[in-house]
Amino acid sequence: MARERYRVLVHLPNEEPILGEVERLPQPQDTIIVVYHPRRRDGRDVHYLEDDVEAVVFPLSRVTLVEILPSEEEEIIGFVRE
Repeated sequence: MARERYRVLVHLPNEEPILGEVERLPQPQDTIIVVYHPRRRDGRDVHYLEDDVEAVVFPLSRVTLVEILPSEEEEIIGFVRE
């Protein structure tokens, strides 16, 4: 059975945000975050990573913000005016 992964947008100082998946959300005692399938928000490769990288470990001390995004399967229904 596959684990559910969370889609996140990781913000690093002076860098474009990195889109990827994490197996669990960071906890207060954590010092790192492991991001799987890292890519830019537009889907392109991150310029400082090799093409075949599957996961990256970032120290949380270097992370400014982690946004938790809805999964791709979820449908977001906004305000509808008829």
